[in-house]
Amino acid sequence: MDTLDTLRTRKKAATRHSLHEAALRLAMEHGLDGVTVEDIADAAGVSRRTFSNYFANKEDAILYADRERTGLLVSLVEGRPSGERPWPALRAACQELYRAHPVPDREWVAQLRLLRRHPSLLARQAGDQIALERDLTAVLLDRGLDQELARLTAATFLATLRTGNVLWLEGPDDQSLPDLVDRLLSRVRLR
Repeated sequence: MDTLDTLRTRKKAATRHSLHEAALRLAMEHGLDGVTVEDIADAAGVSRRTFSNYFANKEDAILYADRERTGLLVSLVEGRPSGERPWPALRAACQELYRAHPVPDREWVAQLRLLRRHPSLLARQAGDQIALERDLTAVLLDRGLDQELARLTAATFLATLRTGNVLWLEGPDDQSLPDLVDRLLSRVRLR
């Protein structure tokens, strides 16, 4: 890749991130229904057309970071040593993910959770979770699990992550999310 392509790629990534950040901030300030695509584009300093080059709608802009994070999680599981057992590979990939992406502020996460209760975001989130479970199942199949066990393992892993997030949000302020999630993952016993 030459320097010009690298520069373009970085500029596109920065624009996408700027649109995502603007969408989140505005939706948390005004509610999802109180924000338009035009508002997001204006806040990011781009045109409506530029917004459309990156996202189909404001919901996609809001969920962008989640989708990037889950894509990274799948890649991290794929990149684990081939001889590693599936559950330890999932657990190690989760630890790597937390090292790569620091845990956000509790207040911000709580506001985001409220925002995500909006019906149009809930539907997209459900679809994203199904896709993530499918992608993790495929990785686990490549690691030698049969279809049933691969699906059960992926679903159990994701349920454990969701449980950890809820316990962290509702728990004491001094509790570390990565430590809590790892502790929960260590309590699961799959044969």
